[in-house]
Amino acid sequence: MAAALNAAGHDAVLAAPAASGYLTTPFDIHFVPTHETWDVLATDPLVRRALESNYRGLRGKKLLVQLMGRFRQAMTRVLDDIATMPGYGADLVVSHPILPGRLVSEELGVPCVTACLEPAWVPTSSFTNPVLPFRLPRALNRASYRATDLWIRGFVGNGGRWPRRPGSSASPYGWPGDEHSTVLHAFSRHILPAGTDYPDWVRTTGFWFLPEVPAWVPPRDLVDYLRADEPPVYIGFGSLLGLPPALARTIVGEAVRRAGVRAVVTGLGDDRGADPTGHLFYVGKASFDWLFPRVSAIVHHGGSGTSGTALAAGRPQVVCPAAEPGQRFNGWRAHATGVAPPPLVRRDLTPESLAAAIRQAVTDERLAANAEEMRRKIRAENGVSTAVGILESLSLVYA
Repeated sequence: MAAALNAAGHDAVLAAPAASGYLTTPFDIHFVPTHETWDVLATDPLVRRALESNYRGLRGKKLLVQLMGRFRQAMTRVLDDIATMPGYGADLVVSHPILPGRLVSEELGVPCVTACLEPAWVPTSSFTNPVLPFRLPRALNRASYRATDLWIRGFVGNGGRWPRRPGSSASPYGWPGDEHSTVLHAFSRHILPAGTDYPDWVRTTGFWFLPEVPAWVPPRDLVDYLRADEPPVYIGFGSLLGLPPALARTIVGEAVRRAGVRAVVTGLGDDRGADPTGHLFYVGKASFDWLFPRVSAIVHHGGSGTSGTALAAGRPQVVCPAAEPGQRFNGWRAHATGVAPPPLVRRDLTPESLAAAIRQAVTDERLAANAEEMRRKIRAENGVSTAVGILESLSLVYA
């Protein structure tokens, strides 16, 4: 979004975790780093145990409560960073729902737009809140979205450290309140169930993709591996692995062997290059925009960004969500739209189940046809340009 706003002649300031700063360099974005959360927490043994438990059983629930405490501590520093930032002459604030964008905008005297990466914030009767790990009868769907408030307060707190102006109706953070300010859904309407009944102040724009980075050059050995035989599958589970790394490597290695495919793998250790068998090629950071169209199927965790890029690549998917709500939703919808087999939640992830899902993804012609059709729909939306137009119209209205 910041890159697109700059390209449209605006001066965007992006505040985000420090580790994401490298992404902004090619686009000359004014970047303001905030305290790390997940990158720091990922090294905490308690956090790793909580994620690997997938919050199952009494022990898992206890670990979840402890994880929330750790996350609230980390978010305190993020909120302090935001509180001490200058206003930069902003005429509009765009904020993720877990951040106090509305209170910042009140302080600056400018409008605020909430940008949601998953559909867990605005109630609808069409489907159960993705925060919940189960589905409810349709009559209860709208009420289920109250769970989002509880979930985020558990991880972030209640916003009491942020003073409000007298008479303010703003909720502590950016989730939709009674004032019905504009909400942007930064994902595609094509992944949603039919019959969503969102109000007119909610705009589902399509995914927000970064422009291609011409400076990125793929490693020579990766290019050679891709060209050496039939296209491999891609396998990566993101930062929220949900499994001990050694076990994940074992499952992936055995599943690839059983499926009779080759695979490009990220995020499962420090190895680089092909393993002795040639079945696996380990790579560090790679441009998914470049890589995904060159593989035969995409095995991933269901994160919002990865899901959008996978859909735009037009390749069949296998989604293996951890306990994060958005991942479960994306896995369910990938299957419902016909681009993936049923999602494999981590407790069901075995060499046998993963191999079977990979075989289906690379051989099922219906999945391939549906994935190509979805690619055309996703690419036709141009979500980030639509979002920029909405923001520009709001700036004019409130000028």
